[in-house]
Amino acid sequence: MAGPFGFESTTEDVLAGVRLDGKRVLVTGVSAGIGVETARALGAHGAAVVGAARDLAKARAATAPVLGEIAAGGGSLELTELDLASLADVRACADRLLAAGKPFDVVIANAGVMACPFGKTADGFETQFGTNHLGHFLLVNRLAPLLRDGSRAVILSSSAHRFADVDLDDPNFERTPYVEFAAYGRSKTANSLFALEFDRRHKGRGVRAASVHPGAISTELGRHMRPEVWRQISVPGAQTDASGRPITPRKTVPQGAATTVWAAIVAPAEAVGGRYCEDCHVAEVSQGENAARGGVQPYAVDPVMAEKLWAKSEAMVGERF
Repeated sequence: MAGPFGFESTTEDVLAGVRLDGKRVLVTGVSAGIGVETARALGAHGAAVVGAARDLAKARAATAPVLGEIAAGGGSLELTELDLASLADVRACADRLLAAGKPFDVVIANAGVMACPFGKTADGFETQFGTNHLGHFLLVNRLAPLLRDGSRAVILSSSAHRFADVDLDDPNFERTPYVEFAAYGRSKTANSLFALEFDRRHKGRGVRAASVHPGAISTELGRHMRPEVWRQISVPGAQTDASGRPITPRKTVPQGAATTVWAAIVAPAEAVGGRYCEDCHVAEVSQGENAARGGVQPYAVDPVMAEKLWAKSEAMVGERF
């Protein structure tokens, strides 16, 4: 069933009684955190999981503890190399999977970087936009021929989308002062808009896409969070800890992966297609820059902007889809 689930639900709550035998799933970012948990949960319920990661040695070490559970559940896990910060590497990964010719029932764009210092990808894009959005934009579109009718794509966004809309005139911060969380916010808004437009383009054959906010979780994603970066997301009057970090409800890793699994497997496709989800439900559209922590900002689910971002992304990666 599709619920009721909520903030505290875990992957095992969501998948209770669900068997995924015969299902094939791609998950990016299986070298740590919720990527590993997502792969574990799906594999432990019978799915054949392909895990993509930039550092295969790290991914092997991170997934080694869950291989026994996956095997016991009737699933499998194979790893493939993917550096989302290199379009050449993204194309190479997609080419390998296309050459294998094995279809997918779910593609989960989970990998990402957060609030890192200014940098550029191998192709000269600002690191967060290039990795979080453009790398996945290219990968998922190239793999679209492998998506079975009725399959799903889940794109990880974040509540951090509220920090910034996309800037199609200056996506690489060439004229705009670089702020770590503004850049992260742009990339997460782009993730939501990408899911919206991908869904529009593919729902005619039953392929649906959704974006999800996993929640605040202590994982490697926060490794760049210096005190000055934390201050970027401090809201006046909000409660903070002794170091000045905003106090937000934290999830465990299994809770953080639950919304991904819910949107990918359990929720009705018609309910989540083209939508932004959080806490195992479809989020309400919120209003105002300082809206409550729940919900999605209108600009992150704007179909006009989604179509414009698609065209800009095609121009940036040099391919049309």
